[in-house]
Amino acid sequence: MHIPDGFLNTGVSVATGAVAAGVVGYGLYRAREELDERSVPLLALCAAFVFAAQMLNFPVAGGTSGHFLGGVLAAVLLGPWLGGLVLTLVLVVQCLGFADGGLTALGANVFNMAVIGAVACYYLFALGKRLLPKSRTSFLAAVGVTSWLSVMLASGACAVELAISGTSPLSVALPAMLGVHAIIGIGEAVITVLVVSVVLAVRPDLVRTYDLAGPAPVFADPEVNR
Repeated sequence: MHIPDGFLNTGVSVATGAVAAGVVGYGLYRAREELDERSVPLLALCAAFVFAAQMLNFPVAGGTSGHFLGGVLAAVLLGPWLGGLVLTLVLVVQCLGFADGGLTALGANVFNMAVIGAVACYYLFALGKRLLPKSRTSFLAAVGVTSWLSVMLASGACAVELAISGTSPLSVALPAMLGVHAIIGIGEAVITVLVVSVVLAVRPDLVRTYDLAGPAPVFADPEVNR
C-alpha cells in the first residue's frame, strides 16, 4: 500500500499532501493537550510496534503479500489524533530511512494510512461502539470490524489516487486492491483484536477509548480509599 515515486501526478500528490499536512498539524496541536506521563511511553511503544509489524509481510493469494497497517490499533489505544501521529511518524521513518514509499508520495501515503486508516476510522469505531451493547465483547467486535474496514478504505483510496493519476484504470486498480486487501484486512483485524485484548487483560486503563472498566474498587480500610 506504500505508493512509490512516479505513480501519482502532481495534482494528486499536492492535494493529498495538503490534507495530510492539515490533519497532522491539528494532531500536533491536540497532542499538547493529550500527551501526559502515561501516554508518552505508550505512544513510543505503539509506534515501535506498528513500525516493526509493518516491516513483516505475510503471503496472500496469487503470490502477493500484505503487512499490518496499525491505524485502528493506535487510535484505539491513544485516541484518533495521537494515533494518526503514530502512523505519520512510522511512515516518515520508513520513507526516509528505508525507501519504503516515495518521498513525493509521502503525503498520499500519510493521507491513506494515517488520515483514513487511523483518524477517520476511529470515528467509525466510535460509532460502532456507541451502537453496540456496552460490553468487552462488543468493544472488541467494533475493534475487529473497524480494523478490517481501515485496510479496505485505505487501499480503496490508494486505487482512486492511482486512477486519477492515470497510472491504472479504476476498473482495474479498485477490484485488484480491494480483492487482495479484503484478505489482508482479516489478518489486520485478528492482530489488532489480540493486541487490544492483551492490553485490556493487563492494563485496561491504558486503552484510552475503553470506558467499561467501571468505578474504582472500594476497600474496607478508609485510609486506602483516600
